[in-house]
Amino acid sequence: MKDGINVIQEQRIQEAISSLLEAIGEDPRRQGLQQTPERVARMYQELFSGIGVDPGEAIDTVFEAENQDPVVLRDIPFHSICEHHLLPFFGMAHLAYIPNGKIAGLSKLARSLEVATRRLQVQERLTAQVADAIAQALNPSGVAVELEAEHLCMSMRGIQKPGNRVITTAVRGPFANGGLGREGLLALLKRR
Repeated sequence: MKDGINVIQEQRIQEAISSLLEAIGEDPRRQGLQQTPERVARMYQELFSGIGVDPGEAIDTVFEAENQDPVVLRDIPFHSICEHHLLPFFGMAHLAYIPNGKIAGLSKLARSLEVATRRLQVQERLTAQVADAIAQALNPSGVAVELEAEHLCMSMRGIQKPGNRVITTAVRGPFANGGLGREGLLALLKRR
């Protein structure tokens, strides 16, 4: 790790991918696979760029505001890599918070999600990390995060049920805004 940012060891990844290709019975020297170890190493640089980075640091544009009405950001596409099988999971995120004197630049909320997805993850922890980042950056009266995702480890292998959707939620804060409460804030996430 260098300056809090993960440093990918490209040469080691290339060697590992070559070994993996051989282990599954492929020839890493055949034409279609010759550049695969390099391509995978470059891809991993991007996919795992969030390792060692605090998702809360992405919420770096915060404004003073007297508004206490809920803020909802829906249908944010995301993808991450499951730490159990190293396969992707992907879907939509929905974020809501009740301001308590501060609001965030909306793109910064999505950026926080992106930072948290760029590491080996499980959906449950990812959901909590995003909710915690918003809560720490803004100290709002309430936060709700819901992720809905398809996991390729369930779609492509094992039970092989494509189209499945896993839904996780994380709720933080006292919900001091006019009795909106946990259920009311979660209901905001589901409005279409």
